[in-house]
Amino acid sequence: MATSLKTRTPRPKPPPPTLVLFVRHGTTPTTGKVLPGRAPGLHLAETGREQALATADRLASWAAAPAGGIAAVYASPLERTRETAKPIAAALGLKVTIERGLLECDFGEWTGRSLKELMKLPEWTTVQRYPSGFRFPAGESFASMQTRMTDTVAALRSRHHGETIVVVSHADPIKAAVADAMGTHLDLFQRVVISPCSVTAVSYGPSGPSVLGVNSTRSLDELRP
Repeated sequence: MATSLKTRTPRPKPPPPTLVLFVRHGTTPTTGKVLPGRAPGLHLAETGREQALATADRLASWAAAPAGGIAAVYASPLERTRETAKPIAAALGLKVTIERGLLECDFGEWTGRSLKELMKLPEWTTVQRYPSGFRFPAGESFASMQTRMTDTVAALRSRHHGETIVVVSHADPIKAAVADAMGTHLDLFQRVVISPCSVTAVSYGPSGPSVLGVNSTRSLDELRP
């Protein structure tokens, strides 16, 4: 008596994750003193240029490992991010692609004002404790900034399925991307620290993102899926 065996169709393998390495630009002459926003003409300080070179070395060493490899380098169009991305791309044998969606938040009328001055305003408490409900005068809201940043990252991921990319941006957009990846409300994103030239790694897989490391300024060995 013949027995028929059903052939099982193997399940397709899930697509490999895309690893995004977020890098904040290096230190500028106004870091920690002024809210520069999108004002043009702000370049890296000497310390910032040294930080960018060190980060380029770290990323090149990471990419040279057997499980490494970086496919592309993207940067916000502002000078300080482009100057940070340039040595990184050079160390990887790549070119910098400018992506406007990675821009700093538009601080509107607050652009260029000193942080000491802004901290005295009653609105500063809202910026720190209820950012999801705040819009900068004649500028952008934190919620809009987060949507812009996450939409941009999603578009970059769609170009680089299963690859690793470097995204050079600014502190608040990176913090907003981390909060989104962690499923954390925007009102808590100010608790995330993103230092100049730090590397933050988020792996975006079919089942959702995994935050592998935040604000790394040392070894990148742990920043792997």
